[in-house]
Amino acid sequence: MGKRTEEIKVVIGAGGYDNNPGWIHTQEDELNLMDINTWKGRFDEHSITAILAEHVWEHLTYEEGVSAAQLCFKFLEPSGYIRCAVPDGFFPNEEYQNIVKVGGPGPKDHPAASHKIVHNYKTLSKMFENAGYKVNLLEYCDENGNFHFNEWDGKDGVIFRSKRFDPRNQGDKLLFPSLIIDAIKSKNDEEEN
Repeated sequence: MGKRTEEIKVVIGAGGYDNNPGWIHTQEDELNLMDINTWKGRFDEHSITAILAEHVWEHLTYEEGVSAAQLCFKFLEPSGYIRCAVPDGFFPNEEYQNIVKVGGPGPKDHPAASHKIVHNYKTLSKMFENAGYKVNLLEYCDENGNFHFNEWDGKDGVIFRSKRFDPRNQGDKLLFPSLIIDAIKSKNDEEEN
């Protein structure tokens, strides 16, 4: 076999959205973050360029989140990454926090009742770092509720529920932001995990 020239980019839990043309869109029954066999049936280890997970990791406990990140690590190529977005536990809006809380009601189209954790930038970063990744914060609120935005490109994975792409968040008012990170697999960590 010759060297692969096409990048493999995968959306986990696409939920019927197609915000990322050219990416492979999957649902939990097709590609389960807790079941390596669903991955082995579709992908070779070290073959995936990028994984996008928008509002998926909050459906896992912290420990399950670390395990899921480790599973992804096996299938990401060196320097591959996960772009992960979750509800932001530091966003200072009571209505938002009620919607996204563990066991919360959620909006009508979102199963918040199955949320197991509400991350903030510290817990999400630590979870991916514990799985061997280097983390870059893209959009997040700090402990004081101040919103931070670091430039990122939608061609590397569109997160709809973001300051950048969600029409609810245009102008100076944030209504439904996400905590967004890129978790990058280091070339040097390949042998360690």
